[in-house]
Amino acid sequence: MLEKVDKVLAEVDELVANTAEEAEQLRIKYLGSKGAIKALFADFKSVPNEHKKAFGQKLNELKTKAEEKINALKAGASSSTKSSYAAVDATRPVNSIGQGSRHPLSIVRNEIIEIFSRIGFTVSEGPEIEDDFHNFTALNFPEEHPARDMQDTFFVERNPDIALRTHTSSVQVRVMENSEPPIRTISPGRVFRNEAISARAHCIFHQVEGLYIDKNVSFADLKQTLLYFAKEMFGDKTEIRLRPSYFPFTEPSAEMDISCNICSGKGCNICKYTGFVEILGCGMVDPNVLINCE
Repeated sequence: MLEKVDKVLAEVDELVANTAEEAEQLRIKYLGSKGAIKALFADFKSVPNEHKKAFGQKLNELKTKAEEKINALKAGASSSTKSSYAAVDATRPVNSIGQGSRHPLSIVRNEIIEIFSRIGFTVSEGPEIEDDFHNFTALNFPEEHPARDMQDTFFVERNPDIALRTHTSSVQVRVMENSEPPIRTISPGRVFRNEAISARAHCIFHQVEGLYIDKNVSFADLKQTLLYFAKEMFGDKTEIRLRPSYFPFTEPSAEMDISCNICSGKGCNICKYTGFVEILGCGMVDPNVLINCE
C-alpha cells in the first residue's frame, strides 16, 4: 500500500499546468471526490492495524503536498494570464454558478439504481396521481381492503377514485400493460400514505419497486437477487432473513431483514436488540396480477 502512495507522490512532483483550467483538472484528478488520493483514503480501512499509523502519516503528507503543488500551479497560471485581462469586457454579466450538492435521498436512490443496473434492471417511472385500477384493483386488492379507506390514502376525488399513489407497485402494472416479457425493471419514486408523522415515519416517503418476469423464474432467483443487493448496498458481511408475510399482489410473500450494520448483529437500539432490521417486502407476482395486466 505504501508503494501506491509513493507512486502518487512521484506523480505529484512532476505535475505541470499551463492554464488555470489544466490546474483545476489536476485538482479533480488527485484531490476530487473520485480522485486518486480519495481512493487511497478509502483503502485505509483494509490496512493492517500495525501499519495504519505509518500509512496514515504518508497519506496526510501526500494530500498536503498535492494541495500545495496544485495551488502553486493555479497561482502561476493566474499570474501568467493577467496581461490578457485587459481584453475582457468587464461590463458583461457573470455566468451564474449553481450552489449546493446532491440530497441524501438522491444519493441513495442513484446507488440503488446503479446496483440493479449491474444485473440488467432498467428504470421505469409512472404518475404520482393514480386511478383505482392501477393503484389497487390490478394489484389484487379486494374491495374491502383497508388500504382503500380514507385513513390510509390521500384521495383526490371519488367516483371514479383518483388518489396519490400509495406505492410504486402501480408502475409495474403500467409496465406489464405495455411490455412483453422478459421484464426486468425497478421503479423508484415518491409515495403517499395518510399516516401519522413521527421520527421514523412520514406521510411522504420513497420506495423502490422491483419486477422480474421471465420463464423459469423461481423464489430462489428472488432470494439471490435480494442477497446480492443487500451485500452491495450494506457490505459483504451483510446477512438476510426472509419471514413469511402477506401482500395482495404477491404469492408467496415475505418480509426481508438484514443483519444490523450498526452493531454487526449483536443487538442495539437501532435493531431493537434483535440483530436484524426490516428493510423491504417481497414475493412472486400473484397470478391474478398477471391476468389483470394482460
